[in-house]
Amino acid sequence: MFKGRREWLKGFGLTGLVLALGMTFAGALGAPAQGEEKVTIFAAASLKNALDAINANWKEESGKETTASYAASSALAKQIEQGAPADIFISADLAWMDYLAEKKLIKADTRSNLLGNRIVLVSAKTDADPVEIKPGLDLAILLGDGRLAMGAVDSVPAGKYGKAALEKLGIWPTVAEKVAGAESVRAALLLVSRGEAPYGIVYKTDAAADPGVKVVGTFPEDSHPPIIYPIAITTDSKNADADAYLEFVKSPKAAALFETQGFIVLE
Repeated sequence: MFKGRREWLKGFGLTGLVLALGMTFAGALGAPAQGEEKVTIFAAASLKNALDAINANWKEESGKETTASYAASSALAKQIEQGAPADIFISADLAWMDYLAEKKLIKADTRSNLLGNRIVLVSAKTDADPVEIKPGLDLAILLGDGRLAMGAVDSVPAGKYGKAALEKLGIWPTVAEKVAGAESVRAALLLVSRGEAPYGIVYKTDAAADPGVKVVGTFPEDSHPPIIYPIAITTDSKNADADAYLEFVKSPKAAALFETQGFIVLE
């Protein structure tokens, strides 16, 4: 496993190095005072709207800066494993937090279950009819010649939840060949919003954040494993503000911002 920022950049490859240096240069333009270090958060893509608002509040109250990277939980966990400099990790499922825990890459005593969510079926058509999501639903007929946008079903949490629900309802065999797997749930949402896919499976919170889609159905909660977002501080974090930031994210003020975006606050 790569150790530290320098080694991580070496292992990241030439393209990654160029991008990383660009990010570093851009960040330097608004760098905090000497001696302070930004809290770096790696968070599931579905958290962007809510966490951006929370980070703005954190800065307003504490005067401290943050840097947030949003992507599929799978991609972020792998980056942390390779030595990416993250202080906080928020996954969209338990599996990828467990993955890092098994490798002792998170501080176990800082881990908690932060949020819950729901998965929904969305359409780009504002006049799309409601869909009752139940066993026997002929989703393939609804799709026609189009594709079903989802996060990659073997790695992206939203995709895994979606596949589990479709399997439980007996729908998966009829649509498996029609799935357009995306690198993150937000990428799947964009496929629908742009009209590149007639339907997609995303989180309820993502649908609420994009006026270009309409929720046409909600998957039964018992059709898939519980959707849980765990949070933890990484083992390699040396940032003195990480603990305070973690507590802020779990505060009533942050809870209100999460709930505004449609998340279910668990603690």
